[in-house]
Amino acid sequence: MIATGFTLLELLVVIVILGLLAAYVGPRYFSQIGKSETAIARTQIEAFEKALDQFRIDVGRFPTTEEGLSALRRRPLDSAKWNGPYLMKALPNDPWGRPYIYRAPGAKGDFDITSYGKDGLPGGSGDDADVTN
Repeated sequence: MIATGFTLLELLVVIVILGLLAAYVGPRYFSQIGKSETAIARTQIEAFEKALDQFRIDVGRFPTTEEGLSALRRRPLDSAKWNGPYLMKALPNDPWGRPYIYRAPGAKGDFDITSYGKDGLPGGSGDDADVTN
């Protein structure tokens, strides 16, 4: 009678090969996740920019810093020409779960929309880099 099955040595070789593959593929996979979160933040900021442009066309100005991005969903008190909501869904947080930062006037234009990245702090590089318009 011949026994069928795997020897301990064969199983160890398979486990080592799987470990090597995981060590090679894992870091590459997780670095792509960080890139996709940054891309999501950029896409959301672009959507905010379009909604803010529509707000400006209707109201004649961009929302103030105090009104913030919520002016895209709710009528500001002094805006009779408001014709929103300019965003169909609730204001999303950035991909890392924090609210976007809106300032008007902005440092380089009419307004700034910023996400501080994965670490939630100004500056940084890689996944921690700020995403702004």
